[in-house]
Amino acid sequence: MNYEAAVRYLLSLGRELAAPTQAAAAKFDLENISALAERLGHPERAYPSLHIAGTNGKGSTAAFLDSILRHAGFRTGLYTSPHLERINERIRIEGEEIRDETFAAVFTRIQALVEELLAEGKLRAHPTFFECVTAIAFEAFAEARVDFGVFEVGLGGRLDATNVLRPAVSVITRIDFDHENFLGHSLREIAREKAGILKAGVPAVLAPQHPEAKQVLLARAGELGSPVAETETQFHAEEISFEGGCVRTTVVEAATGGKLRIAPRLAGRFQLENALNAAAAARLLQSQGFRIGEEAIEQGIASAEWPGRLEHLASAPDVYLDGAHNPAAAREVGEFLRQNFAHRKVRLLFGALRDKAVDEIAGILFPLAGEVVFTAPRTSRAISAGQLAEIASHHAAQSSIIPDAEEAFEKLLAKAEPSDAIFVTGSLYLVGQIRRYWNQRAAVATK
Repeated sequence: MNYEAAVRYLLSLGRELAAPTQAAAAKFDLENISALAERLGHPERAYPSLHIAGTNGKGSTAAFLDSILRHAGFRTGLYTSPHLERINERIRIEGEEIRDETFAAVFTRIQALVEELLAEGKLRAHPTFFECVTAIAFEAFAEARVDFGVFEVGLGGRLDATNVLRPAVSVITRIDFDHENFLGHSLREIAREKAGILKAGVPAVLAPQHPEAKQVLLARAGELGSPVAETETQFHAEEISFEGGCVRTTVVEAATGGKLRIAPRLAGRFQLENALNAAAAARLLQSQGFRIGEEAIEQGIASAEWPGRLEHLASAPDVYLDGAHNPAAAREVGEFLRQNFAHRKVRLLFGALRDKAVDEIAGILFPLAGEVVFTAPRTSRAISAGQLAEIASHHAAQSSIIPDAEEAFEKLLAKAEPSDAIFVTGSLYLVGQIRRYWNQRAAVATK
């Protein structure tokens, strides 16, 4: 089938948690992906991989790692989720989105194998959207003969489709509350799900954690005999400064006394933690004989890109996109606002999905804004703008409701003074929608 038909078919299976049927929604295990990977000849074993789980920061950590490896001279495959504008964003080879023709060709072959497996009774149901896209990534990276595959977990870890990997290094970024209906209602329960990516004898990088999450992770690593590198003890940051909201520091490695210059182009203090997750993973790969020098680590961190996370689109007024969809992410955005926009008027365009902690997120962000405009991204999982206002408007000094997100964005741009800042936040679906609109808007303006 061609690219458009392949994408339509995949979307008909349901996006991530938005499965189209109750039966499909309830299926959440490794049976499908295991059968599919086996029939494909286990393409995920054709290259060493890195596997990254966590609540926040796993996408940025994956982007840093991919960039480090490319600067070290390795050919890479990067698999992340969700996408902002196009499904191809999820599968990158050498930093470039998978080509439409390649995506369609690989999926056509996979779909034929799915039909065989269903006919043979080796699959109880058609693989989900995420399982299919994960299989496409496995196969596409093998076909491209990548030297490394960098894989971000989609949800949780233990039962995520990516968890058939046998990685060279596992990474667990900071754990906090999100997707509680799937992962558990305590940090211990959530940590147990994330710890599911740890494998016997495979070294792991742990970001700084809440004590109860850390206890679970270390206990599981101990059971598996997995050596652990904790970034908070491995690195010590010297004086920290900021340039355009981006952190600048030199870190000292505790074991060697060696120094690394950390200067990401990604905004926010929290990106230091994500950069150090990637640096620690690179050091573990070094210990396995892979040639990754200090220069590759520094340059990889400095040049990594990760759209939709404190992404700066414009100045005068400043326009930022950030998909702060859980309280932990909202706290990071809040810190960024206090640090960089304390004496400027901030206007928030806010939309959210039904399964999110909207009142808590609003309580963190809205007091830092002079105006909040409630809107809704175009997805069946979105809370309507009016309902969102009922839930959260009491946190805002001034608010309004504009259901159409593009219209709301244009009205904010029209009224904003050059010294103001506009933040589009609350949902990655909203961020992707406005990012696409912004790019279309720019294209029209240049004609």
